[in-house]
Amino acid sequence: MCAVVSADLASAPPAERVRLAVSGMTCAACSARVERRLNKLDGVTATVNYATGIASIDAGAVPVEQLCAEVVAAGYTAEPAASGGSAFAPSASGQAEVVDLRRRMCVALVAFFPLADLSVMFAMVPSTRFSGWQLLLTVLALPVVLWSAAPLHLRAVRNARHGGVGMDTLVSVGVLTATLWSLQAMYLRPPRTDTPDGVWAAIWSSDSIYLEAAAGVTAFVLAGRYFEARARRTAGDALAALAALAAHEVTILTRDGREIIVPTAELGVGRQFVVRPGETIAADGVVIGGASSVDAAAMTGESVPVQVRAGDSVVGGTVALTGRLTVEATAVGADTALSGMIRLVEQAQQGKARMQRVADRVSAVFVPIVFALAAATFVGWLLLGGGTDRAASAAIAVLVVACPCALGLAIPTALLVASGRGAQLGIFIKGHQALEATRDVDVVVFDKTGTLTNGRMRVVAVGTDSFAEAEVVRLAGAVEAASEHAVAGAIADHARAAAELDPVEDFEAMPGLGAQGRVLNRQVLVGRPRLMTERGLLVPDTLAAEADRHARAGRTAVLVAVDGRVAAVVAVADTVKDSAAAAIERLHRLGLRTVVLTGDNEHVARAVAAEVGVTEVHAELLPHDKVTVIEQLRAAGHRVAMVGDGINDGAALATADLGLAIGAGTDVAIAAADIILVRADLDTVPDAVELAHATLRTIRGNLMWAFGYNIVAIPIAALGWLNPLVAGAAMAFSSFFVVTNSLRLRRVRPGR
Repeated sequence: MCAVVSADLASAPPAERVRLAVSGMTCAACSARVERRLNKLDGVTATVNYATGIASIDAGAVPVEQLCAEVVAAGYTAEPAASGGSAFAPSASGQAEVVDLRRRMCVALVAFFPLADLSVMFAMVPSTRFSGWQLLLTVLALPVVLWSAAPLHLRAVRNARHGGVGMDTLVSVGVLTATLWSLQAMYLRPPRTDTPDGVWAAIWSSDSIYLEAAAGVTAFVLAGRYFEARARRTAGDALAALAALAAHEVTILTRDGREIIVPTAELGVGRQFVVRPGETIAADGVVIGGASSVDAAAMTGESVPVQVRAGDSVVGGTVALTGRLTVEATAVGADTALSGMIRLVEQAQQGKARMQRVADRVSAVFVPIVFALAAATFVGWLLLGGGTDRAASAAIAVLVVACPCALGLAIPTALLVASGRGAQLGIFIKGHQALEATRDVDVVVFDKTGTLTNGRMRVVAVGTDSFAEAEVVRLAGAVEAASEHAVAGAIADHARAAAELDPVEDFEAMPGLGAQGRVLNRQVLVGRPRLMTERGLLVPDTLAAEADRHARAGRTAVLVAVDGRVAAVVAVADTVKDSAAAAIERLHRLGLRTVVLTGDNEHVARAVAAEVGVTEVHAELLPHDKVTVIEQLRAAGHRVAMVGDGINDGAALATADLGLAIGAGTDVAIAAADIILVRADLDTVPDAVELAHATLRTIRGNLMWAFGYNIVAIPIAALGWLNPLVAGAAMAFSSFFVVTNSLRLRRVRPGR
């Protein structure tokens, strides 16, 4: 089986394309800009992955230097990415970006609240002003406008240099315009001394001081960017976790029999290397000496370690548990099965990363239109004789009221609240893509081992023939306690739970068959029926029938012989989780189809599926087979959710429309998934689906409000019916509505 894994996964075409690591991208629109720039070159086809920061390019005859120059010309930086496996690795710069955004956001929020109160009060009620009030407002506003908003200004300048505009441009211009107009109103105009009669009179006749709008826009936009950056930084963790599985060093055998430790990069095809117990196998190969139990769950999903000996194939990234192996390498570097799996995950994530947020998709049209409307408003009022103040007031009102705070908050605030509610329910939602993917999910695919089952072998039944069960279990447990096999461990744990184990003498392990030893002067033999046959022992009909029944049910049947007489059959199995059947039933009630995909054998898979209520089973699958099944379901028009926990599930989780990983699973599965189920309780699967649906509905409502608000508010501002102060308040109210609507997610109760 392992040989097939290596051959098929490694046959996935290695990336012959040029790969560039692109820095400086801040949104999906940035990756689209780089992609368009590269694709304008003759013979070049490029795809830019915003999540990983990697541009994959079929470059034709275009040199790498020219490709990098094109990226720089678009306003970003680029350098050739590392070859082989994944080019992505978490960087300190990603964390620095998150920390910097959080710091700037906090400064903006701290200054905004007193600034909002004082700015409104001084603008509307001149009698409250005191000597130096202008300096107080300036000291509060400038750190926000100049320092906190600096990244927005810099990106606006960079966009302008390269002939583009975006949301950063609109925010920057709106903030700076409101600030400059407010400063000239405070310092260059004669102060008002009258006190308007009534609130509305105070509003309409207030001075043109809009510093609270400038600070509020900055604070709210930075909050949205912070939550986005924090989520984006983890987007490539699956690739880094997969790459971390590979061994960094390998012990090679020289022609004179010496053992030398070298970096795995120096290992070539045909070279022999040594794997000791507990070490990771460095490359795909064939065992030419020794025997060992190998944990192959990372690549095959098999719940029981695989016994390998001379002539068997092994896969890089798996772990030798017991004996020492001598292996001849058949595939190394980018040609190994592990590298093939890395490419599968990377390719799957490439497609997901191209999903752009609604705000980014409309920015190319929305921002120029707002600027045009603001300019037209200013000119129109001048032509109509409204005066400079009136024209500037209306134009600033258009810019301020159109600032996309609600649009920027629509997704992050809903995600934040959903994440908090999800944490209470044992669910972690990674990002907007996970929620969008649930829209039409109609098939839920489950891995078996560690997902539907507990992932641990346990004794589920003991049958005896003329022997006391407790005595047989104690004797068998004593022998198995000296073995490292997973089945032996289950029997030893079962015996140890009842009584203290006796010491074993003359212990001998027989790989692939069983073990024997002397306990309390009694000869005990524990192993497969084949071992009993080879020793010439007669298996009683009742025990043979019981062993056959367990085998048909997908359990491992182990026979125990005491003093040359077969005394008992012990059934060992990976038990089904208590919550599995109820979770499957809830999914069926939601109208979802369920499927089981597993690397285990057909009998085991169907037995588990029948117990939990799933009728569609695909067994004995390798990692790329799981990907194939999911792709076939998607090609048939289905939206597929995948639930898994193992390394071998990483590619399938990334390929599915929605990946859900059991939190107790491997780092690779968790990193590749869209939703993490913190508890092993499978009730969290339907809970996650319901919470995701509720969150998606909330996001849609937020976006509808944000767009509807702009459609209504911008014309009103352009007609001069909105004082910029009122425009700022309207903008703030739109953000308040979005936040309040998102907070409703705290009351979501899945299953009710």
